[in-house]
Amino acid sequence: MTQTLRLVPPPPRLHDAPAPSWSQIARLSDDVGLLEHARNATPRREHGYCVDDVARGLLVACRERQPTGAVVTLSERYLAFCTHALGPDGQCRNRLGYDRRWLDEPSTGDWWGRALWGLGTAAARSTVPWIRREATEAFLAGVRQRSPWSRAMAFAGLGAAEVLRVDPRCAEAADLLGDAATVIGVPPSGEWVWPEPELTYANPALPEVLIAAGDLLGDEHLLADGLRMLAWLCGEQQNDGHLSVVPVGGWRPGVPKHRFDQQSIEVAATADACATAGAVTGDERWDARLFQTIAWFLGDNDTGVVMYDPQTGGGYDGLTPDGPNLNQGAESTLALLSTLQHARALAARRSATRPSGGLA
Repeated sequence: MTQTLRLVPPPPRLHDAPAPSWSQIARLSDDVGLLEHARNATPRREHGYCVDDVARGLLVACRERQPTGAVVTLSERYLAFCTHALGPDGQCRNRLGYDRRWLDEPSTGDWWGRALWGLGTAAARSTVPWIRREATEAFLAGVRQRSPWSRAMAFAGLGAAEVLRVDPRCAEAADLLGDAATVIGVPPSGEWVWPEPELTYANPALPEVLIAAGDLLGDEHLLADGLRMLAWLCGEQQNDGHLSVVPVGGWRPGVPKHRFDQQSIEVAATADACATAGAVTGDERWDARLFQTIAWFLGDNDTGVVMYDPQTGGGYDGLTPDGPNLNQGAESTLALLSTLQHARALAARRSATRPSGGLA
């Protein structure tokens, strides 16, 4: 009787991460904005646009340190979309049909927070002076509002943190960041280190805001709370030595964890938070957590499958028990792009400090 040997692929390494590709995002973009959904890699025009994704596009485009002309053009279009969505009082619409008609009324839902996050990032990081000026004006219009929702405030707070890093005297950004930290609250002691009764979506944004607020507002207690929350969340998201993010449906204390459907945007949010924690503390141990988010896209996940299409540059829409959802919409593709930007930065740091080793 012969035995069949199962070949286990080697674990991914940092140099396995591809360079960020904007091909699928360009495919989803037009002169209005960024189409939300795709069937495989084909844009689904019937679903139109949403500020949630366009603001994400603006954020990721403005994180490019040496953007191509094509990426700058995309950031211009996304900026125009976000400023068009903002009302004169700072509230924000979200959904625009393919016929260029708004489908909702202005409010302060998650999209308002994401708009401020994108605008704050553009104001702080864009390489184009007029984009920085226009984004700053729009940010200052939106910052007059507040949301009762913790996720919306967290997203807005992250935009405020971007502004404060380049302009520490911006009182409007400081007030918003402080208010975001207040809405999120203090994590309890005990086994459930979370200020909410369950883990839902965009969880890493909450500790990231506390970390940023603690750092930029000089509050050591906030910083410690944020780091404790993030360390606990990263521990909860471990499964057999790899990252397994909170899936659709969430996790609750005392209930067995289900593993699917995992969303790429949760992986990217974990990458953002770990990168912020590492930058604020200088603790290289956060690099290992950051690397796990990169490895998740490379196949080190609960089903052992690569979560992007190297031919299109698109990120797959979700990880199911049977493998990836092969649709490549804006949210998942931007999550891939954002995480690969972190991979590029991590590789640059490693090559500068340990050229022959590390996480290569």
